[in-house]
Amino acid sequence: MNHSHDLFHQNKLKPKAVIVGGSIAGVSCAHALIVAGWDVVVIEKSRRPPKGNPTGAGLALDPLSQELIGSWTGHPELLHDITSPLVIDLNQAINDEKSRKILARDENFNHRAAHWSSLHDQLFSALPPEIFLWGHLFLSFSISKDKRSVKIRARVLATEETAEVDGDLLVAADGCNSLIRKHYFPDVKLRYSGYCAWRGVLDFSRIEDSETIKNVREAHPELGKCLYFDLTPGNHTLLFEIPNKRLNWIWFLNQPEPHLEGNSVTMKVSDEMIQKMYQDAEKIWHPTFVQVMRETKEPFVNAIYDCDPPKRIVWDNVVLVGDAAHPTTPHSSRSTNMSILDAAVLGRCLEKLGSENLTAALEEYQSIRLPVASKQVLHARRVGRIKQGLELPDRRSFNPNTANGEECEMLQLRAVPFFGHNPLL
Repeated sequence: MNHSHDLFHQNKLKPKAVIVGGSIAGVSCAHALIVAGWDVVVIEKSRRPPKGNPTGAGLALDPLSQELIGSWTGHPELLHDITSPLVIDLNQAINDEKSRKILARDENFNHRAAHWSSLHDQLFSALPPEIFLWGHLFLSFSISKDKRSVKIRARVLATEETAEVDGDLLVAADGCNSLIRKHYFPDVKLRYSGYCAWRGVLDFSRIEDSETIKNVREAHPELGKCLYFDLTPGNHTLLFEIPNKRLNWIWFLNQPEPHLEGNSVTMKVSDEMIQKMYQDAEKIWHPTFVQVMRETKEPFVNAIYDCDPPKRIVWDNVVLVGDAAHPTTPHSSRSTNMSILDAAVLGRCLEKLGSENLTAALEEYQSIRLPVASKQVLHARRVGRIKQGLELPDRRSFNPNTANGEECEMLQLRAVPFFGHNPLL
């Protein structure tokens, strides 16, 4: 009898964090905070886990993210099963005759390719299912007078009732259009980059012996271990293989800001838009790349945004992580890696300083992550503008067909600040 009372008493002393957002940033924070001795609740508007859901696309995990995920799930070998090696980062110019020339090649890239939903599933499955409140749409939060607790209000989508959840800490993992960030920075808007990305994933498991796949492999002999970037003036594409026989492709193209519905940066596309995309692609890209596009079901368009780095990412007992803290363009392959690292650093600061020193722990998290993330966001922005041939105040527009060696080095992913040495504490 007494024993269970002690347990109850211990549990009562555990601090509690409420995480808003159940995407990769949110589930990573859940792992890191549980390790740090916290109870966590994750509030997520989706009605159920996105298991096996084809949403999202491919991403590249850096070595540190791989290590952190392995430590959280307790099974590092599982990550190997759902990822494939990305050893090479290759940038090539394509000229009017559609022939290629190497601009920059890095053979020690050492990332791994994953599909968003497989990675999410692996992180999510290693957590206690009862910590998730699915179908809860975040509405607002308030902080107690003594600044020691926080109350979150959410709409339960199944019943339309309002639920309240209390905690000691609010972790905002609610994405690039974060409502919690908006609370502190009401005037901050996402910044449109000047270009959009056509994206798709071609599942070639049933057409492995087809002419298309043979041609693609011939044109890209290192698929399965290489990130292929092709550049022509004002455009660039990305092609790489992800596990389970899928090809992930992206084509960035300059255009005025599109009109988007609601909070999403993904655009619904019509058959007419898709046909026009094929026709435009045929004029500039290698025929094998166009063929991959043509055979992909349901390509979609992402408008590319980022945000000027914020002055701060913590207030009292509220902290921003992932895209809520630092929306970024995809050119430095940082978005997911930054989210995972934010979670790890936050967890370590909380563990090191204890929940009784919450303010100091959050300040330390901010002092480690804000300078690094800010530099990486601005670097990704710059690289995107270079690759898209857009103007920069301090240099001429980049032309892949006439670029010099120094210009080409900028294209490499390892040019991002803190590549390979991200401070954890």
